[in-house]
Amino acid sequence: MDPNMDAVDEIVDGWRRAMPSEDVEPMGVFSRIGRLAQRFDALRRNALAAHGLQLGDFDVLAAIRRSPDGALTAGALAKENLVTSGTMTSRVDRLAARGLVGRSADPEDARIVWVRLRPEGRRIVDAAFVELLRIEHGLLDAVRADDRQQLVDRLRELLLRIEA
Repeated sequence: MDPNMDAVDEIVDGWRRAMPSEDVEPMGVFSRIGRLAQRFDALRRNALAAHGLQLGDFDVLAAIRRSPDGALTAGALAKENLVTSGTMTSRVDRLAARGLVGRSADPEDARIVWVRLRPEGRRIVDAAFVELLRIEHGLLDAVRADDRQQLVDRLRELLLRIEA
């Protein structure tokens, strides 16, 4: 195989031969995005595991860490993480059992539960985040600095179209 070709090139070429009447150009984009997502997900999972976190745990801790108030409701966490309230309850239970987050009832409405980072949760999420940034910077080294903003812009356009 040509060193400038990847597995997607071979797949696209195969489809061009098998179905020459079809325009297979989108496969070159979306197959690569899919493969990159799979590979990056594996890198993230490994990096987070080194900090004792699962991906879902990190997402909860990171959402709280980014919150201007330093706390989010369980409902807001579920919405931001695109999971059910039951899934979020399990995640928060697991993180609370480890002493990474604490819960408190809203003083005005006891049905609302606020979730806050505890000091150990903040330490772990910060360390994991720094590790993820190190990995991401390393991956982006392969993309010229001048091309990075264009890449971000094109990916944003695709995401906005898909999420519309």
